[in-house]
Amino acid sequence: MMATGRAAEMGHSVLLLEKNQILGKKLLLTGGGRCNFTNNKQNIRDLALSYKESDQFLMSAFSQFDAVKTIEFFNERGMKTKEEAEGRVFPVSDKAQTVLDVLVKYMKNGGVEIKKGVAVVDITFNKENSIFAIQLSTYGRSVNVGKNRETFLAKSCVIATGGVSHPETGSMGEGFNWLKKLGHKIIKTDASLVPIAVKDKWIKELSGLTLNDIKLTAYLDGKKQFIQKGKILFTHFGISGPTVLNMSKDVGELLHSGEVVIKLDLFPKLDLGTLKQNLQKILVAESNKKLKNTLNALIPLTLVPVMLKLAGIDGETANHSVSHEDRTKLVKYMKEIPMRIEGLLGADKAIVSSGGVPLEEVNFKTMQSRIVPQLFIVGDALNINRPSGGYSLQLCWTTGFVAGNNM
Repeated sequence: MMATGRAAEMGHSVLLLEKNQILGKKLLLTGGGRCNFTNNKQNIRDLALSYKESDQFLMSAFSQFDAVKTIEFFNERGMKTKEEAEGRVFPVSDKAQTVLDVLVKYMKNGGVEIKKGVAVVDITFNKENSIFAIQLSTYGRSVNVGKNRETFLAKSCVIATGGVSHPETGSMGEGFNWLKKLGHKIIKTDASLVPIAVKDKWIKELSGLTLNDIKLTAYLDGKKQFIQKGKILFTHFGISGPTVLNMSKDVGELLHSGEVVIKLDLFPKLDLGTLKQNLQKILVAESNKKLKNTLNALIPLTLVPVMLKLAGIDGETANHSVSHEDRTKLVKYMKEIPMRIEGLLGADKAIVSSGGVPLEEVNFKTMQSRIVPQLFIVGDALNINRPSGGYSLQLCWTTGFVAGNNM
């Protein structure tokens, strides 16, 4: 949508082909429907570094259209925005539909022709006259029935089909098939930002609980591997939330090598000694109360029975009778709740997918293919790992704008 809107704004005749009956089906799912549409990284270098090993490729594209220009783009078209934790930017309406409405109006103002409910079957490129032939079928009908087929010719072609995340939105990975046929390599696609499934049964008791400012440490066969800090959401199957999503790819790689355990530290800013003192103060102040009715002064109420169960402590014990050994165990678990990892959820739960066209095969000054002239590749079709927090959509706005600007 960004690519076609910008190309039309530049004076071109543009056709947008959409497999679904509605536009922006995946966009409407982002940020839980609230649409965290960018991350307010004011400095282009800092923004690029968020994409880790892809940063050198992205500098050129971000210099043309970065997070600051993205926010300006939507503000100038009537969408008020707000910034939340860790630089995440949302529409004030808290509705992804507001973002979609801006894009649809942008395209309409430029005269973009939109065809919905059509699936691209094949794309070919004629080297002699530099023309693309794009063959369509009506989505949902058999592509083998000749009368349902239609072919469009174009001087330029933008592939903005995304990866394989959320297949229910139409992202089945067929864009990679066309690109491969046109001569591009495709790096194997995997679900990238995904929730993590936990083996321990007690995890279900915490479903819906969100914890902020926590620390997660991943272990492989008992050896520490890496640490992430931030926010965690417990679900009926395991753990999710921005911090978990951002570490899921690394956890997935560890799972190939052995047993993975993630330990949760509820109080990363406190050492064991300080935390033990805090617990002791609470127990003394409420000495005649039962332990199970006191711990919620330190930890969330829903976490209390789980904590007691993990530590093997009777919650009916009066605070004045809690032994030194039990206090030590409680504090230990507050600093290291072990979660045995079962695996990652699949592409149906993925926020984005990794893999796609190698970055060396694309000119990021224009987003044009280095293999096929006037073929532009944007967004999640590129092999770029994007962290959670608005970075995936920022990649779409940037690459889409640059492609539309250079066709």
